[in-house]
Amino acid sequence: MTGDQEATAAEAAEPATTAAPTPPSAATVEEVVRQQLGEALGGVRGMLEAAVPTICFTVLFLTLHDLRLAITVSVAAAAVLLVVRLVQRSSVQFVLNALFGIGIGALFAWRAARGGGDEGEQALAYFLPGLIYNGVYAALMIFTIAIRWPLVGFIVGSVTGDPTAWHADRRVVRLCSRLTWLLALPCLLRVAVQLPIWFAGTEGWWSTGSAVAALGVAKLVMGWPLQVACLAGMVWVLTRDRTPVEPGEPAPQV
Repeated sequence: MTGDQEATAAEAAEPATTAAPTPPSAATVEEVVRQQLGEALGGVRGMLEAAVPTICFTVLFLTLHDLRLAITVSVAAAAVLLVVRLVQRSSVQFVLNALFGIGIGALFAWRAARGGGDEGEQALAYFLPGLIYNGVYAALMIFTIAIRWPLVGFIVGSVTGDPTAWHADRRVVRLCSRLTWLLALPCLLRVAVQLPIWFAGTEGWWSTGSAVAALGVAKLVMGWPLQVACLAGMVWVLTRDRTPVEPGEPAPQV
């Protein structure tokens, strides 16, 4: 028998072994969701990219009342951020989201101008899409919590390529419900504070200038800073690590 044959025979004689199961990469449900959610929301950079063009547009439009200048500067800021993303070959999602929001607000303001509205009426029209968006978004998130398919679960699932696998794990459903409430809170607060001011300006209960000034301050204060506070609350929930993955138990399917 040759050396190669002996080696082959020895290998055949060895008992077959099964590969040991791969342990989960995270010790808690919160850690798994935190990893996926951080990627889906874009982190600090994603929030800044969404905030900078919007702040440029809002400040310029409400202080100078020049719709064309506000659009030009905000689009230029977004274009710089977009070019950086393209050069780095990374996701442009958050920059495009900001541009979309600015475009809708500018369209409403332009329509008010075409209808003969003065500068105050144009500014009030600019705020309307944001109020509609926040109201609809909050209602949608609360509805998904009520039917036990919380929206954050889909955000997490979108990263993994399977948007519904997370729903098989009740621990993940409970955690995503809490996170969805935190995500809905800024939208609810914006509507609760800004909608009465908007109505006061449009119905003549306040002067247009006072309503626009109050809405401008509220939009800036309740925009990026409130979103950061909301995400900080989500991070706090996700760093408490209170839902362990038991030894030998598969990692949550997210």
